[in-house]
Amino acid sequence: MARSTRTEAEIKQEIETGRAQLAEAVGELRTELAAATDIRARLGGKLPAAAAAAASAGFVLAGGVGATFRYLAHRSRG
Repeated sequence: MARSTRTEAEIKQEIETGRAQLAEAVGELRTELAAATDIRARLGGKLPAAAAAAASAGFVLAGGVGATFRYLAHRSRG
């Protein structure tokens, strides 16, 4: 087995440098993730309109339109 020419101090310094770089990368990632998931900042003052649109879309996707028309049709017959 070949012996390394690096000293113990050099290896420790490389490990510390790697830790510092990793800590910096994690900090940047946290900042970017917080910015990407901040819905209030992305929507600005349009949050009520966006909530109403989301509720309407959910209603339609859940079959609300068909159910409403069936309900109204049955009510008008009887």
